[in-house]
Amino acid sequence: MRNLLFTLVAVVLLAAACGPDERAAVQGTAAVRPRSETSGVAAESEQAHEPSGDAPQVDEPHAALAVTNATVCGFDEDLKPDRIEVAQIPGDGRENTVSALDFPDDASFGEPLVDLNRILSGGPPPDGIPPIDAPVFQTANTVDWIHCTEPVLALSVDGETRAYPVQIMTWHELVNDTFGGVPVAVSYCPLCNSALAYRRDLGDRIVTFGTSGRLFNSSLAMYDRETESMWTHFNGTAVVGTLVGTQLELLPMQTLSWRSFLQANPEALVLTRETGYQRSYGQNPYSGYDDVTTSPFLFDGENDPRLPAKERIVGIRRGDDSAAIVLESLASAGVLVTEVDGELLSVWHLPGTATALEERAIADGRDVGAVGVYLPMADGQALSFMRSDESAGDGANFVDQETGSTWNIQGSAVGGPLKGHQLERVEHLDTFWFALAAFEPDTRVVNP
Repeated sequence: MRNLLFTLVAVVLLAAACGPDERAAVQGTAAVRPRSETSGVAAESEQAHEPSGDAPQVDEPHAALAVTNATVCGFDEDLKPDRIEVAQIPGDGRENTVSALDFPDDASFGEPLVDLNRILSGGPPPDGIPPIDAPVFQTANTVDWIHCTEPVLALSVDGETRAYPVQIMTWHELVNDTFGGVPVAVSYCPLCNSALAYRRDLGDRIVTFGTSGRLFNSSLAMYDRETESMWTHFNGTAVVGTLVGTQLELLPMQTLSWRSFLQANPEALVLTRETGYQRSYGQNPYSGYDDVTTSPFLFDGENDPRLPAKERIVGIRRGDDSAAIVLESLASAGVLVTEVDGELLSVWHLPGTATALEERAIADGRDVGAVGVYLPMADGQALSFMRSDESAGDGANFVDQETGSTWNIQGSAVGGPLKGHQLERVEHLDTFWFALAAFEPDTRVVNP
């Protein structure tokens, strides 16, 4: 019965991921392989592995957008929506190497970093969930299609900040983008509830990433189109293939509400729905998945019993130290000071951001809030912070006790003596417990 359920869910996922003839529309990718043509990964057969948890509810593709009472944040009605294309740094192109998608156990590769039998098929073929390779943007204050509480991914590189709405990332999972001369990959994994950004340059080699259609620890397994090595989204490591053992450089990225992003970055670029694909943007294809009482989908590991598998946590790794902060406890505290690898960090929580994985309409998800992690130092001065329930409309919900300056959730001082200062961002991960514990089994659990 469970095998049948898995098969049905995989078919629906594939239908939702790829409309007719859309796979061929992905430019610059290797040929899409039917699942029956791949070899070497036992999980390519539904009979090889049964899902270890309940399948998420997957809505039909191209269904009407869900009705929501959520509010669209105030945009400037005097400004016409613009359309901005950014010059992209492409990958170097397919190299003459053996594909780990086709032959993951090829003898020419170094030792794989994971058990290949635990790389499971999620249903779609490579790039069946199509990455965005030519992102189109518009200016934030002209956007009239994102609700105030909807989550967006905020990424800043070399002084420029952009937003990637989760309502789009849910359907594409990867964006190959470029900030000036810096090629980046923005990734989002619904099943493990995590968003991470990496640089795409590896020394003299520049790569682009696609979705492999496979999962490891219920986390997105990416592949680079240059060597077709497979990488784990969760830690940016090539686990099998020509580049096995290679580590991507992680970039600090934050999930926050559209309201908070717009307040702080009215002229920033925002990824638009002009993706080349027809999708029910704004609708959640994983309705009901964000439920702490249910099991993860396609997770075949043993959950660490210290917390429920789908407990929301904030993961922080510095050096050889790893900490997991329970989100619910952090939300109550507002601000937590914790030490990771001998360094004091200030961890903030701000209410007002919806979960993207609960209700049919993303904007209707319950409030899980947004998190920021920073080095509490500005202008050579150590600072201590508290959350304020009052804001003057500028998003300044945090106050430092030393100068009385006010700060927003992105770590920017917007008022007081330190106005204009930016705290140093610390890489962190908002995710489910089962995923962090699977990749970081020695992590410490921190309860404020």
